Amino acid sequence: MSRAGPATGRDGGTAVVEFVLLGVGLLVPLLCLAVAVSAAQRTALGATRAAREAGRAYVTGTAATAPVRAEQAARLALADEGVPADGVEVRYAGADSGCAAATDRPWPLRPGEVFAVCVRVPLRLPAVPGVGALAGDRASVTGRQVVRADDFRDHGR
Repeated sequence: MSRAGPATGRDGGTAVVEFVLLGVGLLVPLLCLAVAVSAAQRTALGATRAAREAGRAYVTGTAATAPVRAEQAARLALADEGVPADGVEVRYAGADSGCAAATDRPWPLRPGEVFAVCVRVPLRLPAVPGVGALAGDRASVTGRQVVRADDFRDHGR
């Protein structure tokens, strides 16, 4: 009859070391992934909110002040979400077209005019070094909002 006694071999205590090394080795990349996904989601939410606020500011302004108001509103909305506003682009397109066709030329404000305001925000992932350099312009998020100018408002052509 044999009895199991204390470990007397060279493997005594290595399970704890292996657990710590493997745990940290797997936990750090998982933590980086969680931070990167969180940053991407925050940027997407910020871009959507910035497009909404920029559209509202644009159609409540005059033809002379609308583009400046839209850009300021977009920057404020991004700041509220904690997203850096440098590199932000506010563009305008027809309501039927996507943001790929948008231009930085201000949309004419006429009563009843329907158009889209697109806000492009560079994507910065803090846990993934070099994403902006590797992906170039593709590392961005775009928010789009379709707005309609009021029928009974003088937009001051």
